[in-house]
Amino acid sequence: MFVIAKPGQISRRPMIRGFPPDVPIRVINAEKHIVGRLASVVAKRLLLGEYIVIVNAEKAVITGDPLRVTRWYLKRIVEWCTHYNPEKAGPKIPRTPDRILKRIIRGMLPRKTWRGRMAFKRLRVFIGVPEEFRDLPHEIIPEAMLRDETKPHITLEELCRRVGGYPPKYVRKKLTTRYIKLPITGSEGTP
Repeated sequence: MFVIAKPGQISRRPMIRGFPPDVPIRVINAEKHIVGRLASVVAKRLLLGEYIVIVNAEKAVITGDPLRVTRWYLKRIVEWCTHYNPEKAGPKIPRTPDRILKRIIRGMLPRKTWRGRMAFKRLRVFIGVPEEFRDLPHEIIPEAMLRDETKPHITLEELCRRVGGYPPKYVRKKLTTRYIKLPITGSEGTP
């Protein structure tokens, strides 16, 4: 299904909004990648000036006991109101896999400097694989892969389902408005 890119291979691609037209980009498949390790490698590459697109963000994993990870994330959402500002409207914590991964990468960039802001603009994160990236070679990062499948871990998709943010509203809307052609059966369909 996917063509795996070699480590030095950079792909040419169709137009992406916000990216210059003839700039080489790297497409990284986040499936079975540990989120923190993936984010640190991507942040370093962004600071070096690369344009990066991450696909399958919902299949990236967080290692650790799934119940503990879920409780920690829910605690961040629930305790958003502070003593100094109890009326603070929230939540400001992302609840979809693409936004969670993008927020983690943002935390590893010097985002308050010009260099960090420009690096963050060179990043795109997607749930699934968009149509324009299906034929391009996808890269995997070996040092960020989940090596032992028996260790406790949770995918970003499962985490978002547990905190109530998946599937996102725009995905839900697309799923409910899609028409499905069913085969005609019964007396109406027979000649």
